[in-house]
Amino acid sequence: MLNPVPILLYHSVSANPPGWITPFAVSPAEFAGHLDAVTASGRQPLTVSQYADGLRGRAVLPPRPVLITVDDGFADFARFALPALAERNLPSTLYVTTGALTDLGGGSVLPPAAMLAAADLPGLEAAGVEIGAHSHTHRQLDLLPGREAAAELLRSRDLLAEALGHHIRSFAYPHGYWRARVRRLAGEAGFDSACAVGNALSSARDHPLALSRLMVRAGISAPTVAAWLSGTGAAPMPHGRRVLAFGWRQFRRARTRQRRGRLS
Repeated sequence: MLNPVPILLYHSVSANPPGWITPFAVSPAEFAGHLDAVTASGRQPLTVSQYADGLRGRAVLPPRPVLITVDDGFADFARFALPALAERNLPSTLYVTTGALTDLGGGSVLPPAAMLAAADLPGLEAAGVEIGAHSHTHRQLDLLPGREAAAELLRSRDLLAEALGHHIRSFAYPHGYWRARVRRLAGEAGFDSACAVGNALSSARDHPLALSRLMVRAGISAPTVAAWLSGTGAAPMPHGRRVLAFGWRQFRRARTRQRRGRLS
């Protein structure tokens, strides 16, 4: 049986991130310390697609995998995160919000920040980074009508496929939010893996299109990451968590309607 697997989720690796992303940013020195904990753990690093292949029985998983994922597509990934990963020969999966890529006319779908360009992506891929989709406009897909959610999935998939010249296999739900309908749409869009958040270890119970991740926030120490890697600092996703997620979705939907009412 597969042991619990830590899938680390990062956003920005910068000493001076924009204020809005600061709670989810780590400094280059902190990131290096986390990666040193990964290498010291003896775990085998995989991309998300490699892990999904194992879950689906297409490949044999190592006894103790670990995954490093980064969301959104900030420019600091290329400047700070990639050199640290490459120095330690660690693969990663980068999930890109295509509407924020600077050479696709983006930049307005997220608050102001320096972002990657589509032209950067082939070089990142050549350096060992799996590129996955993170929607086009970073909206909460579980609150969108089905047609709009599908369009977010398909547009981000197609833009990345055009930039890289091949099919895009993996997706990450914006804000980590998903529901059964959105998961089904991700599969229909041709993705064979997708990451949520959950703040829990992944396990054999995870559906390949709803993988649990541990969000690395500002201030998370290397010892905390080491505890996650050892399996003692976090637990797999409990079965009852989806009930809580439903209640949170209803709250977010009501809040969105309230905001729209104030603007009308």
